[in-house]
Amino acid sequence: MNRAFLLGLGLTAAVAASPALANDSVEAIVKDPKQWGIQTGDYANTRYSKLDQITNKNVDKLQVAWTFSTGVLRGHEGGPLIVGDMMYVHTPFPNNVFALDLNQEGRIIWKYEPKQDAGVVPVMCCDTVHRGVAYADGMIFLQQADTTVVALDAKTGKKIWSVVNGDPKKGESNTTTVMPFKDKLLVGISGGEFGVRGHVTAYNLKDGKLAWRGYSMGPDEEMLVDPAKTTEHGKPVGKDSSLKTWEGDQWKIGGGTTWGWFAFDPKLNLVYYGSGNPSTWNPKQRPGDNKWSMTVWARDADTGVAKWVYQMTPHDEWDFDGVNEMILTDQKIDGKDVPLLTHFDRNGFAYTLNRETGEVLVAEKYDPVVNWATKVDLDKSSKTYGRPLVVAKYSTEQNGEDVNSQGICPAALGTKDQQPAAYSPKTELFYVPTNHVCMDYEPFQVSYTAGQPYVGATLSMYAAPNSHGGMGNFIAWDNVKGKIVWSNKEMFSVWSGALATAGDVVFYGTLEGYLKAVDAKSGKELYKFKTPSGIIGNVTTYEHKGQQYVAVLSGVGGWAGIGLAAGLTGGNEGLGAVGGYAALSSYTALGGQLTVFKLPN
Repeated sequence: MNRAFLLGLGLTAAVAASPALANDSVEAIVKDPKQWGIQTGDYANTRYSKLDQITNKNVDKLQVAWTFSTGVLRGHEGGPLIVGDMMYVHTPFPNNVFALDLNQEGRIIWKYEPKQDAGVVPVMCCDTVHRGVAYADGMIFLQQADTTVVALDAKTGKKIWSVVNGDPKKGESNTTTVMPFKDKLLVGISGGEFGVRGHVTAYNLKDGKLAWRGYSMGPDEEMLVDPAKTTEHGKPVGKDSSLKTWEGDQWKIGGGTTWGWFAFDPKLNLVYYGSGNPSTWNPKQRPGDNKWSMTVWARDADTGVAKWVYQMTPHDEWDFDGVNEMILTDQKIDGKDVPLLTHFDRNGFAYTLNRETGEVLVAEKYDPVVNWATKVDLDKSSKTYGRPLVVAKYSTEQNGEDVNSQGICPAALGTKDQQPAAYSPKTELFYVPTNHVCMDYEPFQVSYTAGQPYVGATLSMYAAPNSHGGMGNFIAWDNVKGKIVWSNKEMFSVWSGALATAGDVVFYGTLEGYLKAVDAKSGKELYKFKTPSGIIGNVTTYEHKGQQYVAVLSGVGGWAGIGLAAGLTGGNEGLGAVGGYAALSSYTALGGQLTVFKLPN
């Protein structure tokens, strides 16, 4: 990387070597299956555990070992961390954190209770969820709803440092976890429905000082994009690659927020994540491709400079955020070992890319009902290479403002939202919680006011017509062939993160509140248990004193459960979800509980 370019971006040209890096402490935990030290299981986001005490032969004997009430209602996403003999549990807003001693039946060792202005709650799209804390170097890291990032002493809960990452008065908030890597902490920002301009930021782990920040759109130097070296489809993106795709200064309120998951490849020294929808949801108001919203990003871990980008849904017309997790695997394609990145996008296509080069290898529908595009064009000689081929009938842009485009599949919450998939190296299959939901979508003119909703569309959602009648499937996916291997029908969307284990068992939760266990190869249901509230948390496993445990947060909410969580009843409220999931109230109620399972002694 050229020194002048780095200095032009306001970055140091050299990165000092550090004898001890955060990823060393994280990797040490990841290599020990007894612990669960990162929300996604590892830096590759596989959510896979080598523990095999619980198997497909004995999982039906699981029983509740203990429970813990968080004392908070609304949606409980994410999951607990297990580091040594300690478990760290988080809540939705106000984002309390508990440190529990596993040697003393979950005794509370310390509790962190942030003092936040409740004024942030109205600018939190789709419930007051939070996707969990992170651990590194003896510290617990949390980005609060109000965007304050804090580092806490893992033993005492004492605050070591804090920094403010955004301004709720402008619509900026946070719902996602953070990722420690090397000597930095990577954080995102929420607020695409308020015209927030998305960015990712790296802070120094030691003291919270800003290391680098890369925006999703705007001038090259603010995006940390090198026109000559940052590539898409193997070719340089060129000067002003983003500015050329926006009208005037629209990029300043362009969306592309970064409220999803992060991945890190230490060998390639790259961090990966996705950017969300462009603002507003009315595509007529923002002509152009709106780069780089809806994009997979690969950035240099030290400088933040983008190595490559891939925009999945240019000029988004349906709110198909691209923030879902990037799962990193090393697999064979055509007999050759290839470093892969697999991404199940909201738009209904599952992408398999070469994570070193950004080349798209596979892009196929992972729900047969997806209809807004016929396919992603992977003909390298085509003018539309890499782009989805949009069906005019389902184009809210072509149909125009104040026209209700009907029968679009998937709905805005996507074939999969943030609920993370899992990957098993034993089966080489991905286990994916999905939404089987379609929508009607009517865009309208909207003006921007800082801190006020900037949506510009009315939606209604419903179960995919002419199908099994339910709103979800839990599937096994082959990312090399781009095909569904098996699919389990669910009454509601599967909004829980999956867990795959060496015991050939895959776990996930349902919106009605069931923890389910299925056979990794066949998908056969082996066990289910009804927890006190709907599950939108991610299933976790760990070992303590020779016993394997499975843990999950229950507490209905999130976008799918927003009607219950926020007491909404209007069919179009909750950005269209309330009416679609109205029946959920007959199956579960609000809650906030951790349930831990084990086999009988």
